[in-house]
Amino acid sequence: MGLHRIAVIPGDGIGTEVISEGVKCLKALTEVVGDVRFEFEYFPWSSEYYLNHGRMMPENGLEILKGFDAVYLGAVGDPRVADDVTLHGLLLAIKMGFDLYVGLRPVRLFEGVESMLANVSAGDIDIVVVRENTEGEYSNVGGIVGTGEREVAVQTGLFSRKGVERVIAFAFQYARENGRKKVTSITKSNAQRYGMVLWDRIFKEVSSRFPEIKTESKLVDAACMDVVRNPKGYDVIVASNLFADILSDLTAAVTGGMGLAPGASFNAESRTVPGFFDPVHGSAPDIVGKSLANPIAAILTAKMILDYLGEKSAADLLYRAVRQNLAEKRVRTQDLGGRSKTQEVGADIVRILRSF
Repeated sequence: MGLHRIAVIPGDGIGTEVISEGVKCLKALTEVVGDVRFEFEYFPWSSEYYLNHGRMMPENGLEILKGFDAVYLGAVGDPRVADDVTLHGLLLAIKMGFDLYVGLRPVRLFEGVESMLANVSAGDIDIVVVRENTEGEYSNVGGIVGTGEREVAVQTGLFSRKGVERVIAFAFQYARENGRKKVTSITKSNAQRYGMVLWDRIFKEVSSRFPEIKTESKLVDAACMDVVRNPKGYDVIVASNLFADILSDLTAAVTGGMGLAPGASFNAESRTVPGFFDPVHGSAPDIVGKSLANPIAAILTAKMILDYLGEKSAADLLYRAVRQNLAEKRVRTQDLGGRSKTQEVGADIVRILRSF
């Protein structure tokens, strides 16, 4: 409770537009909830920063961020800069540098939102994807050698017992603490015989410590099909960096789109470093400056910041305000069938907050 210092990195594209609405809602909460305050400090780290400085963030960027309670990022990505440069230069550098091994990506089919799937109603889809954030397929192990016809690329996935066990244990603990009944593990162990086989074995070991939680193991291709065919069959999903990245986009797509999908990354054992919070969507350069971006993913991400900071009352109020906005179906962006601008959605959620 009290004052929380938040580092704000608007980033690229629509990130600058949606992050301002999330900050707007957090500021409104200080009026509604008297004992919560925020101190925001902005950092211009982005593709533009890279073009000017040759880096996505300063060399001492992690040291700068270490003094904050949370990092709030809008989006990263620009057609002028290679995607691997933006990703490894900022997002992965922060997540791996701070060992933020839990990636939490919840999705829900809210009242007032239509799924692209038939025969599902509000509340039927309620899935939490737990992503291993610090190793796996994004470990940056490998290289390119040779030229021309002799050019060869080697990309290695890194799976350690510690890394796999701690994220699977978190998924089961999260299920237990939040009244969820099932954890599904996603791998591709029929083809990837080492890292994924180790993951499967550790999943079985950890699951034995949580006998009240149902378990299921699926191959990623079958899981992608099944999420579309039977989304009600999923509760908590735990998967490696790559597979959880893919599945979190897919689960977002069947619950109204990327404009509703929040994201959080943190270390479940340590608060000596800040948590990192960013909506799942990208920078959407095709709609930059048009006020078409849906800010709700960023606002729900702000709600996850509040959860992380232990501000439960404020988090619950913000969640209620988002749900009311969606249920009313009056003020919404184009992706949800509306005509409202980005800023109008943020303003409406602030209006609802102030009405409580």
